[in-house]
Formats: sequence, C-alpha cells, structure tokens
Amino acid sequence: MAAAAAVTRVGWRQGVLRLPRRGFAFHGCRPGPERGAEPGDSTQSRVSRSCPPRKSCNDWIGPPDRYSNLRPIKFYIPENESPLEQQLRKLRQETQEWNQQYWANQNQTFNKEKEAFIHSRLKARGLGLKDETGKKITLNAEEMADFYKDFLSKNFQKHMYYNRDWYKRNFTITLFMGRVALERIWKKLGFKQRELSRPYLIYSG
Repeated sequence: MAAAAAVTRVGWRQGVLRLPRRGFAFHGCRPGPERGAEPGDSTQSRVSRSCPPRKSCNDWIGPPDRYSNLRPIKFYIPENESPLEQQLRKLRQETQEWNQQYWANQNQTFNKEKEAFIHSRLKARGLGLKDETGKKITLNAEEMADFYKDFLSKNFQKHMYYNRDWYKRNFTITLFMGRVALERIWKKLGFKQRELSRPYLIYSG
C-alpha cells in the first residue's frame, strides 16, 4: 500500500486541509479591499473553474482537482503589488500549473495501466470485470503489489526528474519570499531598495 501512495499524489504536502468540496477557503487576513486583477494571468483559470469572492485580501485554497487531486490556490493580487512581489506570485502560479499538469498526467497514466493490469489478470483466469451480482472483481494486495512495483520501476527516472525540479522551484520561491520580506521591511523603514526589485531567477525550466 505504501507503493500505491507513492505513485499517486493525494494532495500537496504543504496543505492538508479538510475543506468543503465546493467553493474556496481563505488563508490569510479577513476580506478587505477590492481584489486586484491582471488581464494577462490565465494560469489560475486553467487550474480550477471555481472562484473566490471578488472582495478578498487572501490567497484562497480550493477543493481537490478531479484529475490531479491537488488543491488549487487563487493568489491574491494587491493593488500596489511591487515588481518583486509580482515575480514571486507569477513564479508560484507557474509552479502550481506545472505541478497540476504533471500529477494529472501521472494519475491518468496510473489509472489506465492499473485497469489494464487487473483486466489481464482476470482474463487469464477466465473471469470478467464483474461477478454474477454485478459487483466489480478486484485483486488482492499481493497481486496488486506486482503492478505497483513495476509501475514505480518504469517511472523511476521520471519521478527523479520531477523531485529535482520540485526542490529547485521551492528553493527559488523561498529565496523570493525572503527578498519580498526584506523589501517590505525596507519600505517600512523608508528606504528605497532598487536592488531587490531587479529581476533575479535561479530556476530555469
């Protein structure tokens, strides 16, 4: 069963939240001024069709996507968003879209190959997919372990590349978060920080 959990992603490690199946739950402060909008941002709309309230000053976490099982995030866009804050938000949006696509494809491949494996094993016994009562026939844990082991083995390199890129992206995001926090501190102190607003990226796709 541990192998099965490693193959399909049930949810992001960052957010294990029990949220309603419909709508979004906010993360951050209370609802505030009118939510900003940016015409060029299409990443969020591709991740989920659900939308949080227009008036919000929060990032909103939605219900799990039906294909990837990941909870999409609608990122708050403040009216006075700095260039550095915009870089951070767009990087997080792009990383979410990348993660979404990977696990949607991976889960689809996993489910198709799993069904094909079960069908082949049952066919070898002269059985159909359902019994006389119409109940779906399943294989036991030992039989399914063969499939999980084979699937993980075939996708080992793919998972390795994913993990490598995942850590690189998270390191870059963490670095940007630190720079944004430092920029906000400087603003509060009344300093102009041109260096922090300069485009700066470590991750390259």
